[in-house]
Amino acid sequence: MISCNNIGIHFGGRTLFDNVSFVVNSRDKIGLIGRNGSGKSTLMKILSGYEEPSAGRIIFPSYFKVGYLSQDPQIHSDVTVLEEAESALTEIKSSESDFEKLTEEVSNRTDYESEEYYELLETMSHLSERLKILESHSAQGDVEMILIGLGFTRADLGRLVTEFSGGWQMRIELAKILINKPDCILLDEPTNHLDIESIRWLELFLKNYVGSVILVSHDRKFLDNICNRTIEITNQRIYDMPYKYSDFMMKRDEQRQSEVATLRNQEREIAQIERFVERFRSKASLASRVQSRVKKLEKMTVVQLEDVDTSTVNIRFPTPPRSGRLVVEVTNLSKSYDELNVLKGVDFALERGERAAFVGKNGEGKSTFSRIIAGIESFEGNVKIGESVVTGYYAQHQATMLSGDSTVFEIIDNAATGEMRTQVRHLLGAFLFSGDDIYKRVKVLSGGEKSRLALAKLLLTPSNLLILDEPTNHLDMLTKDVLKSALMDYEGTLIVVSHDREFLEGLTDKTFEFKNRNVKEYPGDIEYYLTKTEIGDLNMIKSDSPANKNDDTPSEDKASGSQLRREKRKEMQRELGKIVKQIAALEKEIADLEEKMQKYDVLFNDTEFMNNKQKYSKARSEYDSFAKRLGQCMETWSNLSQNQEKLQNEIND
Repeated sequence: MISCNNIGIHFGGRTLFDNVSFVVNSRDKIGLIGRNGSGKSTLMKILSGYEEPSAGRIIFPSYFKVGYLSQDPQIHSDVTVLEEAESALTEIKSSESDFEKLTEEVSNRTDYESEEYYELLETMSHLSERLKILESHSAQGDVEMILIGLGFTRADLGRLVTEFSGGWQMRIELAKILINKPDCILLDEPTNHLDIESIRWLELFLKNYVGSVILVSHDRKFLDNICNRTIEITNQRIYDMPYKYSDFMMKRDEQRQSEVATLRNQEREIAQIERFVERFRSKASLASRVQSRVKKLEKMTVVQLEDVDTSTVNIRFPTPPRSGRLVVEVTNLSKSYDELNVLKGVDFALERGERAAFVGKNGEGKSTFSRIIAGIESFEGNVKIGESVVTGYYAQHQATMLSGDSTVFEIIDNAATGEMRTQVRHLLGAFLFSGDDIYKRVKVLSGGEKSRLALAKLLLTPSNLLILDEPTNHLDMLTKDVLKSALMDYEGTLIVVSHDREFLEGLTDKTFEFKNRNVKEYPGDIEYYLTKTEIGDLNMIKSDSPANKNDDTPSEDKASGSQLRREKRKEMQRELGKIVKQIAALEKEIADLEEKMQKYDVLFNDTEFMNNKQKYSKARSEYDSFAKRLGQCMETWSNLSQNQEKLQNEIND
């Protein structure tokens, strides 16, 4: 349990929040939300111990361990992925070594009644319990399971860390935290560099994690699928409720409506009392009643409505010039980086007004292909850009490409041309940069503020082909909603690279999956794609592909081969059905184990129960047994899921 008492954060003359108190319990899954610049990342750094609060203090239990993933972790390592991940097993190795030394020391001592001997036994007991919690017996297998769950292949595990991009290195840091099994996991925007498959895996892992989790994320679905509690930082205070994000926002809205209704009722009551006092003040016969109402007014506490931050970014894309019918056509395109072949034989086309989503695992070529279409990446093959096409491109790390020493005003003023130079202040105001904010250096801005500035810069030139690579990274939820609304009204052709499922819903009419160096088109939005790839494939495997009419194989051989394929496919279908049932049973057991462990969490927070050593010892033993079984279920679930995917791919092939 973490206890935060009267925490305050002050930077110069600015207060992020003040006199904030809350407790993090052992099984809490908390979504930490708020506008960009509200102090979420700062609070995470304080909870992790990287920074100190300006006021108040944080109390941790003894032997409490925190794992913290910042927005942009840095790895400086010249070892392999597997070796770097295994470095997180330091506590297990150290504890095992200490336990062995203590065991040897205890066996050589004869002062069984001494205080020192008793302390040694207590230390051994603590180490034994800790090793059980860390599941040291299965730690080595967990390393590989977690790395694969986060998107690495077994072949990747032997590659050097330096061969991977910053996004993949972030996954290694995340894996190290999960492997280390801290009492509390702090994750600041973990989905920024994860693909949809890895996000799904992480959701299940965190939801069933035996410790507490605190997440900063602007992905609503991610928060809803994991969290059972939400804390919002707004206007220098917090709102803390035991609800997932969607329910929290609904409750907050109900709370505001209730406060408004209470205020209106009070205003009516005050007005009635004041009218009574004014009307009968001079009548002696009613003097006592008048005085009674005056005293009531004096004692009345006036209801205060909270200040709600209603400021929003005002994004409206300029009306684009009309392009030709064909916007971009790609044929037989390939792209390699030295020995690494990213794309091969790709065909792709978009017509005027079409809206495409690029999805797939990281490293499959989505960003590379976007840069090729934008004209800033070399390639082999043919790319034809249509007549009168003007391209606007937002890179995945666009915000980090801004000059850190330049001011907000200088960034936009230097990029503006023609009439736009007279609209610089107006444009900055629309993106919530006003007053002295426009003279801030870019390097002191938050991640969300930098992203807003980069988007403002994008609007300086009207374009009829807009390519956005992960545009929602670091944007708060309200700004994401405004951006999506603006894109819905955008009249040009749109390409969006994103792993944000909610952002993509209804935004595009085509989905292109990047996989195995090629691109496959799905004629629908992200929900259609997810349905088709998860459920539709099970229907597709029921029918055989039509025979090739030009095949010269004798008819008997054809029939025999077709029969063998049908029998093999049926066998694979039966095996797939068994795996699906096993996964469903495991997911039910995982949910049951989690529910049982939550009951023990309540007991472990009861002082009276904790003081009863016999009851606590029995409960702790049962809890550890459930935790061990939960870990086994998670590992089995992961293996079965991989087998399911492999078998399904074989059936489709």
